[in-house]
Amino acid sequence: MAIAEGLRQRNAAAAADKLQQQDAKRKVVSSAEFAQKWEKPQFTIKDVRDAIPAHCFKRSTLHSFAYVAYDVTLMSILCYAATHISSVESTLLRAILWPLYWVCQGVIMTGIWVIAHECGHQAFSDKSWINNAVGYVLHTFLLVPYYSWKFSHAKHHAKNAHMTKDQVFVPNTRNRLAAETGAVPASHELPSPPSPVPAADEESIWDDAPIADLISIVAMLTVGWPLYLLRNASGQRFPEWTSHFKPGSRIFEPRQWKAVLISNIGLLIMLGVLGAAVYLTSFSTVFFYYVVPYLNVNAWLVTITYLQHTDPRIPHFNESEWTFLLGALSTIDRDYGFLLNHFFHHIQDTHVAHHLFSTMPHYHAQEATEALKKFLGPFYMKDDTPVWKSLWKSYTNCRFVEDEGGVLWYKQ
Repeated sequence: MAIAEGLRQRNAAAAADKLQQQDAKRKVVSSAEFAQKWEKPQFTIKDVRDAIPAHCFKRSTLHSFAYVAYDVTLMSILCYAATHISSVESTLLRAILWPLYWVCQGVIMTGIWVIAHECGHQAFSDKSWINNAVGYVLHTFLLVPYYSWKFSHAKHHAKNAHMTKDQVFVPNTRNRLAAETGAVPASHELPSPPSPVPAADEESIWDDAPIADLISIVAMLTVGWPLYLLRNASGQRFPEWTSHFKPGSRIFEPRQWKAVLISNIGLLIMLGVLGAAVYLTSFSTVFFYYVVPYLNVNAWLVTITYLQHTDPRIPHFNESEWTFLLGALSTIDRDYGFLLNHFFHHIQDTHVAHHLFSTMPHYHAQEATEALKKFLGPFYMKDDTPVWKSLWKSYTNCRFVEDEGGVLWYKQ
């Protein structure tokens, strides 16, 4: 018993020393200065709404359909133009034109994704059946389960930045991250039977290598979205398999199972269409014209949503401190440049307005954002840092939040 207790104490001391060494190497990120300045707003959500021109909340079905026509036309033109790439004699030129098509088509299809997302918020039209019909078709075309994602996304908006009720990009806590990386168990208890911390368990040089972060970012941009749909990656942790394709998942209400099933049926139909296209043409044709741009859409989707909700300036809250207003303000607008802002329908540079009033159509969001800037003052957050630099900064600096506390800030 005495020997076991001695080993346990030595193991505890080694684990504590390891964490102290990690903390010494990994300083609290720039969130510290924002945490010190942070204070609760003294205005209400009604005050915010009153600061925005009333017409910004009006939805026009015709106006919204014009954007659908615009995006679908551009997508069709690009697809037609791509049919001529194979006839280009120069191998080098073909090697340039195909990636150019993939990038451009991915951007346009991301715009279509944004319109479908707006349908899910009932911001496309005053009529819910039009919202759902258009959203279902557009999202199904992009292999998104419309109703399933609509339901989980509504919960995200209702509880943004809530540590236990938000649905996407929920930060790791220090304890959970330590358990996942093998530093110490999540319960703070040492393993039984206790044993000295082996040299191989010390923090690896790989953990701090930039290439490791780069690989993780690439993985997030390529498989992050499918994994979120398939097993709720980056969402709340549940003991059982949770998926946007499983009608009985905890992210849904019991009454929603039929709509989830309808979403799944739509995806099966779309996969059947793609399979028929492969049969009638070839796998490479479908891969070049649809699959690569689709992967591009996924990368942009993850980039946009991740950067909207991950930044040293953004706080998160436990139940004792969270309010809808605090959660809605805990997001950040980002400028991707004129072209991307335009083709993405300004989803990334008017996101604060979107979280405050999600039924506002995107074509009024810029005007609303200008009004919000004046009213919110320091409570409005925006970052003009180039997108790829922002992605690296957020990923490498925003690793976890503390386990305890009402208002939590990112640390690295």
